[in-house]
Amino acid sequence: MTLRAATDADIPIVIALVRDLAEYERDPAAAIATPELMREALFGDRGVAYAVIAEMDGDAVGFALYFFNFSTWTGRPGLYLEDLYVRPRARGRGIGLALFRHLARVAIERGCGRLELTVLDWNVDAIGFYKKLGGVAMDGWTVYRFAPDAIAAIAVGDRDEKVELT
Repeated sequence: MTLRAATDADIPIVIALVRDLAEYERDPAAAIATPELMREALFGDRGVAYAVIAEMDGDAVGFALYFFNFSTWTGRPGLYLEDLYVRPRARGRGIGLALFRHLARVAIERGCGRLELTVLDWNVDAIGFYKKLGGVAMDGWTVYRFAPDAIAAIAVGDRDEKVELT
């Protein structure tokens, strides 16, 4: 097994792994990223994310996709793990652990105060994996997501407002 940084040539592999993950997470219709969008996000002039590919015998069997955020409380960057996925045929061989260790090393090298992720409540295997590594669920916090239509409505003021922004 080898780990390597994704390259522009890996865009089809990254897209395929993202779609495999979406299928596993029971929401394949939500995986709408195009190769062009992924290429821009990972390798464009304003790239915002990074990907690591796990291979066995030259075959891509998993990946981790991450980005950096910032904590005002710690005054340091954080590494946010967006996706970690290992194809079923390659599970149980330490690939997920190798990917996670790689990310921990990146977080240390970048001076990160946190490594964070979200996991679906029903994914007991992933929850067990993260707990075994020392991860702690953030009770009392709720994730909010704003879809593109909500973002657009907020931006133009289509919501009831009591405060004017300048």
